[in-house]
Amino acid sequence: MTEAVPNFEELLREALAPVEPPADLAERLEGTLTSITEMAADELEAWELSAMRDPRNWARPAAAIVVGGAAGAALVLLRTRRRAQDAPGPLRDVRASAERTVRDLERETRRLLGRR
Repeated sequence: MTEAVPNFEELLREALAPVEPPADLAERLEGTLTSITEMAADELEAWELSAMRDPRNWARPAAAIVVGGAAGAALVLLRTRRRAQDAPGPLRDVRASAERTVRDLERETRRLLGRR
């Protein structure tokens, strides 16, 4: 009575095989994050300061700040990462790479906030 013993290494190799994301994933993600950021900004623009007296009215603007801020930060990081991957050849100098990344982060943040 010999039972077939599963080869766990082979099963793990199959389960942990790398999966390539769709080619348009970055564009779709960027579009979604841009949309969320714009909706949060619209929500904050529509909010009246006179409503600030009642704490029950604070939930929507607070949620818009948190969600819009997170989406904006993710959008900045996504664009910066894409620029880093599109760089012509690997940078040998770590300092130059860090400086360029910081400049890209600053540029994308200013662009997202509307100050160019």
